[in-house]
Amino acid sequence: MSAVQPSAKLEKKPVKFSNLLLGAGLNMFEVTTLGQPLEVVKTTMAANRGDSFASALTRVWSRGGILGYYQGLIPWAWIEASTKGAVLLFVASEAEFYARSFGANDFVGGISGGMAGGVAQAYATMGFCTCMKTVEITKHKIAAKGVKPPGTFETFMDIYRREGIRGINKGVNAVAIRQTTNWGSRFGLSRLAEQGIRRATGKEEGQKLGSMEKVLASGLGGGLSAWNQPIEVIRVEMQSKTEDAKRPKNLTVGKTFNYIYSNNGIKGLYRGVTPRIGLGVWQTICMVAFGDMAKEAVEKMTGEKVTAKH
Repeated sequence: MSAVQPSAKLEKKPVKFSNLLLGAGLNMFEVTTLGQPLEVVKTTMAANRGDSFASALTRVWSRGGILGYYQGLIPWAWIEASTKGAVLLFVASEAEFYARSFGANDFVGGISGGMAGGVAQAYATMGFCTCMKTVEITKHKIAAKGVKPPGTFETFMDIYRREGIRGINKGVNAVAIRQTTNWGSRFGLSRLAEQGIRRATGKEEGQKLGSMEKVLASGLGGGLSAWNQPIEVIRVEMQSKTEDAKRPKNLTVGKTFNYIYSNNGIKGLYRGVTPRIGLGVWQTICMVAFGDMAKEAVEKMTGEKVTAKH
């Protein structure tokens, strides 16, 4: 009997439509509320590395008032939000299952699943979405020179005609590095935080945490995963629409790192880390605090029991 029990524990559960709907709904809510404004400020600071947080807010406001904070939301952020959760759920569950089947513990399995899911997100959906969002946010420097910037789809088709698939996926390798380190860190650090909270509160392994305890554990995981901000600044620079005669042509991750470091030093590699931490906290609140309410709504709508963690 002891040989059967481990395989029973590792049995894969089918991916349900209700799980995908819950993930897409929460992601759409997160990005349409505070998510995109924080993303715009983060990207603005990473692209304009001399800006403080306050001057970045002023710069964004000058692009169109409150609407300036929602540049790139439609359609790119919505496309990304509605699809990235499904990709992560499919791939992370598969990768974690196989990692556990090879003897990995819960912590290593969680990191493996998160990292594999992050890479899949980058190449499947986030590469071109983040590229186009960054283009939307940074192309307004063209407007500052007196030239009317083209519309979002006009920009997309222009890049595609000139540079093909590679052009609209510019910086995708940096996105993949960011996502795999981000999700690996978030999964792993959140689970470490959960273990610490259980020990501190006298809860047994596997015992459910309270709502505030879940928010705290996920918030710590999300906030601490901002350690990889340099790769995010590199990603923004690779995708930026700004013109700089000093910037090398045909940027790679390595060339971009050297360019930023030589011009702005180590501080330049961490520009935008404050709004990124804020973004991680807001994502945590949406997924954990609002997750139970969304879960009930989805279960009523689909008639299926939601099994995904949020």
